[in-house]
Amino acid sequence: MNFSINDSDKKALLDTLGTANLKFQKVYPGDRPDRQPVHTIYGGANLFKSDTTDKIGDIALKNLLTYAPNFVVLAKVLKLEGFEHLPETLADIEDLTARLDAMTEAQRRKEYAWLSYTVYNKIIAKLKREAVEDFRIDFEDGFGNRPDDEEDATAVNAANELAEGMKNKTISPFIGIRVKPFTEDLKSRGVRTLDIFLTTLLEKTGGKLPENFVVMLPKVTIPEQVITLIRLFEIIEKKHGLPPHTLKMETMVEATQIVMDEEGRNPLLKIVRAGEGRLIAAHFGTYDYTASCGITAKYQTMAHSVCDFAHHVTKVALGGTGIWISDGATNVMPIGPHRGDNLTYEQLEENREAVHRGWRIAYGHTMHSLINGMYQGWDLNPAQVPMRYAATYNFFLSSIEDATNRLRIFVERAAISTLTGDVFDDAATGQGLLNFFLKAMNCGAITEEEALATGLTLEEIRSRSFYQILKGRRAKK
Repeated sequence: MNFSINDSDKKALLDTLGTANLKFQKVYPGDRPDRQPVHTIYGGANLFKSDTTDKIGDIALKNLLTYAPNFVVLAKVLKLEGFEHLPETLADIEDLTARLDAMTEAQRRKEYAWLSYTVYNKIIAKLKREAVEDFRIDFEDGFGNRPDDEEDATAVNAANELAEGMKNKTISPFIGIRVKPFTEDLKSRGVRTLDIFLTTLLEKTGGKLPENFVVMLPKVTIPEQVITLIRLFEIIEKKHGLPPHTLKMETMVEATQIVMDEEGRNPLLKIVRAGEGRLIAAHFGTYDYTASCGITAKYQTMAHSVCDFAHHVTKVALGGTGIWISDGATNVMPIGPHRGDNLTYEQLEENREAVHRGWRIAYGHTMHSLINGMYQGWDLNPAQVPMRYAATYNFFLSSIEDATNRLRIFVERAAISTLTGDVFDDAATGQGLLNFFLKAMNCGAITEEEALATGLTLEEIRSRSFYQILKGRRAKK
């Protein structure tokens, strides 16, 4: 057969296309498979102690057990699947709990109460084991504008407390600092606090940072603010002998100008590029963003339509880049209005109703985020933390059977697909399916053993790479 295109012309065309494809893949490498925390708790720097996250866990667990002493109460408050069939009396609840406790996991999965029972017990286990996944020592909104000497002293103290927490292993697996924005009014203060904090910390620890340490730069509107922080990172790394690119940063989406600039374009990817590979996440600031849209305080909530617009634009701008996206915070705290040990029955009921109302709001907002593909958000109070895990575990567990079947079938099909060069055509889609299970395992929704139902081996799951899984399977054929 005679072809119209000779081999040299074809090679030249495909080489040119290959260059363009590789350039695209460099900009859009796909979702990162490494662990993303499900939440970030912000706390004023003046309040931070080496054991702050442990204390948050204790308060969160006490809050849960006080206002939901069993799984049935929680299921009814949140209207978890099957809640309408759960018993009403304490005796019947205790009987059902005892029967479920005595079952194997496989037996429980056949019961109507499996989901609510499992969610509740996983929350308790998580709060005891690792209540806080990510914490931000806050020198911005959570700290406010204070005299320079006070902020200087707080930066030193917070750094010393973090060093103590590192030594005692009492800090969260992800942790960082939020400085003041690099606006014209506050840039000097932001730089000064960052320098004092990091210098103190590195001198105290002998040049070591916590694992997964990050610097949050709020209210970013132009790439130059990010570039300035990166140059500061380089100076600090050189001064303290840190390897290049050790320091990482996050940005915040909390002004309309970061969604659309003066040219009518979304500047987020420019801001990411300004980070020179150090910018790893974009966090949404619910209340600053709604305020920048002219929304009055009464209506500044995560459920407002302007937030959904900003979320979607952010996801479109950063989709496939590997930049983590985090939703914002719920400002309704699940805390009762009455304090003290000698409360009346009416006061106790008012407390219970206030907490349950706050729980429902926090749970609903987190579920909304998860359904819209945002797997991280902010928590502002320990009492919100149980609802973070309630929503997260419900989200993963209620979808696990369907996701298991989809991934099993996809792996089987992709393993016999065509391998072009070094990249599987289906690798990006497959990684997205695998990431569902990685995220579920990271937060404690499922165990590695439960993920084996996908047909993957433990070695394959731990590789965290769909491409490596397919490559390994094809090598065995």
